[in-house]
Amino acid sequence: MLTIYEQGQPGYEDTLASLSRRGDEDLARVEPDVRAILDAVRERGDEAVLEYTERFDRRRPPSLVLNRDAWLKEARAVDPAIREALAAAGERIRRFHEHQRDPGFRYEEDGVELGQRVKPVAAAAVYAPGGKARYPSTVLMTAIPATVAGVERIVLITPNPTPEILAAAEIAGVTEVVDAGGAQAIAAVAYGTESILRVDKVVGPGNIYVACAKRLVFGVVDIDSIAGPSEILVVADDDADPEIVAADLLSQAEHDEAAYPLCVVLSRAQADAVDAALERQLASLPRKAIAEQSVRDNGYCFIVNDLEEAGRAATALAAEHLSAIFLGYHTPEAAGDYAAGPSHVLPTGGAVRFASPLGVYDFIVRSSLIRYSQAAITRQADLLEGLARLEGLEAHARAVALRRAK
Repeated sequence: MLTIYEQGQPGYEDTLASLSRRGDEDLARVEPDVRAILDAVRERGDEAVLEYTERFDRRRPPSLVLNRDAWLKEARAVDPAIREALAAAGERIRRFHEHQRDPGFRYEEDGVELGQRVKPVAAAAVYAPGGKARYPSTVLMTAIPATVAGVERIVLITPNPTPEILAAAEIAGVTEVVDAGGAQAIAAVAYGTESILRVDKVVGPGNIYVACAKRLVFGVVDIDSIAGPSEILVVADDDADPEIVAADLLSQAEHDEAAYPLCVVLSRAQADAVDAALERQLASLPRKAIAEQSVRDNGYCFIVNDLEEAGRAATALAAEHLSAIFLGYHTPEAAGDYAAGPSHVLPTGGAVRFASPLGVYDFIVRSSLIRYSQAAITRQADLLEGLARLEGLEAHARAVALRRAK
């Protein structure tokens, strides 16, 4: 099932290089449609959002913004065992993210007071996908870091939210729920409509239309990242249980047909054992059709000569679940998806090379603070004026000169 390449044999380096560029996803094919949706929502507001929701989802919600009392009532009617599980996960996620708080800093140097002020954005939207599956865990993983950061207005955008989604929203500190998804929902929170106030930041995973919309509204609002298909990379030596490796690979493959289950092993015997385990486990998997297509289309196994090459291959692939690094035999990827603590919203498509997991730091704004005493500006005047005149900016120099001590 897996496509297998061995170090030193034809195709190994080319495939590794090709997969390292899987993030160069071609959004061009949907961009014209997404631009049309964004323009329509910007011009016609709620009516455009409702029209596109009816076209794509075959439904027209009576209201885009849910009544708070009504959705809270629905959230609290969820099975107590489910609420308890969501609350337990939420508490663990909250405790982890409390360690990410940034208090800022100040210090003084030769009469110059310097520092960094940290404050939360005023409003953020968190996206929870609809479609093949519903993910209350994504609501927890996106909204709780915003809550810990101190964001006052947290808007959940999700199509046709289930009671479990709403329960997660209450636990996570969501203040508003918008019943819409897709590019039209991203446009609504980015530009604002009659019923939806615009936000400062949009985060969370979605399909290619959501990803494209987030890219196009960046600059009007901030975004976390442009997420592609889910992915996992398992690095396993010969002592690893192939059944465990296969189970971890399938835990991502069952998300979506476009997911990438990737592994790096040290021997052909291990590669074959993992491949056989995948076949066995797929037979009884409820989402077999989705997972099987993912493995057949995007499942790769690289056989390497040693751990040094394993590290090089892992670095080249820069897979999503090496942003959250799961160490050791007893640490399943599912722990990170649900209740370990760190957010499961992670960079994909090789973006681990330059991006980080979603966190409190995504919901804050940093400002530099600078205060000069008169003695300090007098001491630095020659330096500042000289640099300003070097760049031909005389007004800059005069702004310094006028502040010199008389």
